[in-house]
Amino acid sequence: MKNSIRAVLTLTIITIVAGACLGYVYELTKQPIEAKTLEAKLNAYKAVFPDAADFKEDASINTGDSASVLAEEGYKDETVDECLRAVDGSGNPLGYVMTVTTAQGYGGDITISLGISDDGTLNGIEILEISETAGLGMKADTPEFKGQFAGKQVSRFNYTKTGAAAEYEIDALSGATITTNAMVSAVNAGLAYADHIGNIQVR
Repeated sequence: MKNSIRAVLTLTIITIVAGACLGYVYELTKQPIEAKTLEAKLNAYKAVFPDAADFKEDASINTGDSASVLAEEGYKDETVDECLRAVDGSGNPLGYVMTVTTAQGYGGDITISLGISDDGTLNGIEILEISETAGLGMKADTPEFKGQFAGKQVSRFNYTKTGAAAEYEIDALSGATITTNAMVSAVNAGLAYADHIGNIQVR
């Protein structure tokens, strides 16, 4: 009986110590990970809106309503995680930068950033998180694919397997239609939300 009690106490102590150690390691690594994530996002914003001197919060924008807003537009698997005002050195607004997540990826969620000027021009996109198939869906994170969206002024994109001919068309990734669709949906969701904000003149 005493041996059983001793064993239980020993196991309890080991569990408590192990939990404390894990908690310590988590707290130790939490801030560096968060800092790295923020740095990656800021670098992405600078890439998609190079003319901006800074990115600031806009009190009139509530991304908490993005899921319902986008659902009304047909984007039920997309959310806008963040939307900031891109401003010049004097604080004048130039457009918006956004972080958009879609659940339509083949390997899970895909998170992108995009920059949209006030005249409706999509300056470009960058990928923040993606876990698609190597050699297929992961080709979405290449300059060749992402560059197809840059400098376009359209209300939405479509993808094609027969060669993009119109400004709104994107060449699909070979063997990765699901990934292509996810990327196009994420970008279109961002454009739709920009239109919802009301200061973007998309056509």
